[in-house]
Amino acid sequence: MPSLGIFLGAFASFGGFLFGYDTGYIAGLKEMPYFLSVYGTRQADGHLKLTSKTDSLITSILSAGTFFGALLASTVGDKLGRRRGIMAYIAVFCVGVALQTGTKSLVGFAIGRVLAGLGVGGTSCLVPIYQSECAPRHLRGTIVSAYQWFITIGLLVAAIVVNATKDRPNASSYQIPVSIQFVWAAILVGGLALLPESPRWLLLAGRKDDSLKALSRLLGEPTESAKVTEQYNEIHANLEHELAEGRGTWADCFRMGEGKNFKRVITGCLLQALQQLTGINFIFYYGTTFFTNSGISSPFLITIATNVVNVGCTIPGMWAADKIGRRPLMLYGAAGMAVSQIVVAAIGVARPITDAAAQKVLVAFVCIYIAHFASTWATLAWVITAELPPYSIRTKSMSLTTASNWALNFAISYSTPFLVNTGPGNAGLKTNVFWIWGGCCCVAFVFAYFMIPETKQLSLEQIDILYRNSTPRNSRAYRRYILEQNIREGQPDSPGNIEKPEAEHVEKKEEQGE
Repeated sequence: MPSLGIFLGAFASFGGFLFGYDTGYIAGLKEMPYFLSVYGTRQADGHLKLTSKTDSLITSILSAGTFFGALLASTVGDKLGRRRGIMAYIAVFCVGVALQTGTKSLVGFAIGRVLAGLGVGGTSCLVPIYQSECAPRHLRGTIVSAYQWFITIGLLVAAIVVNATKDRPNASSYQIPVSIQFVWAAILVGGLALLPESPRWLLLAGRKDDSLKALSRLLGEPTESAKVTEQYNEIHANLEHELAEGRGTWADCFRMGEGKNFKRVITGCLLQALQQLTGINFIFYYGTTFFTNSGISSPFLITIATNVVNVGCTIPGMWAADKIGRRPLMLYGAAGMAVSQIVVAAIGVARPITDAAAQKVLVAFVCIYIAHFASTWATLAWVITAELPPYSIRTKSMSLTTASNWALNFAISYSTPFLVNTGPGNAGLKTNVFWIWGGCCCVAFVFAYFMIPETKQLSLEQIDILYRNSTPRNSRAYRRYILEQNIREGQPDSPGNIEKPEAEHVEKKEEQGE
């Protein structure tokens, strides 16, 4: 892999760190004594506590910002380019961080969370697009998965920083975890300044020479080399074919036609929605509070432990994305998460929260659940949604799919306190909420079986061919068929250059398990 590819993977993925840290520190902030003294309400027993309304607002308002940031990312990314678009969103993010750091007003803090959310939402959409368009095809799954890995590292670092500052007797207890995000933003912008723009975006913008130069840098080859010329011709041929069918308007996202645009977009939207409905952000938004209410000692340390599991188990998922493949991992992950969630729910019903053994089993299966999520749905949701859409609607599709992620994120983060907490106006589900997450994981398994194709080691142009000519259930065989074709020298991959095989050919390979 060219050294620039490694550099691109590391620095572009740092957008995930920003995402993870910003979503991770809020769980600990809400349990800090000084933070509660500023935003909490004194209870009848004398303790300070956030009301369900305030808790929901502080936690979920970020997701409202990310939703709109993701929706606007298509316009920003198409006008400014992928790289400069990310930088613009980082600037908005920094304004939000400044507001959260400098205010003691709930309204001011909430506005800061919204602005930070706009930045996070935009980067969460544009970074995977940028990576998928620049990464070598045989390592695209690993590189885009690195975005999720950095999310987990951000969550872990947030938990560690919060644990280190939680007992400080003044505003610095929460201002330090919030303001340190300026450092993360500076690292991301500094790295992006050294990277090339997406060659696919440059070609779409009519900048052919710049596109060749960008490809040359990414491939580590001279612009006149056969490798650069071949890939440039492949991208150009596919782009011309797509534009002949439509100019990539918002309306094109909802049309089927030969390219099956609507099916691709709805697959991405449902995939991102189901990723949230697995309940992962219940753990990372409300984990500290949940473990506290479950009678578990040292909830801050347990939160760090769950984040360590999240970071560690993402690494095999990054490897497996390009080795085992998207489809089998998604099926296995959904099944493993469903079993783990149902066990946690059953333990909560069968044993009291004061039972030490039950507490250990609860923590263990929460960690097992996180391990399955981190190694499958966490990494692959971003990979799949970034690579499935045709180029003409890629940014618009990613805006819609990422917005779906954040819309469900908002709904879950806002409703969870009312679902889990006891008292007037609350459902008081406690651990019974895991029945909901487990049921959603069962739905996710069915969805993966019928909707997720196998795309490992295919170029973005070859994925377009696969989607046009196969179904998710026979995609493994058709993928093999594409890779086996001996394309005549000088003819790039495009929908017009690979004929659809006979049905018997695909069915035979499917039976052979290829």
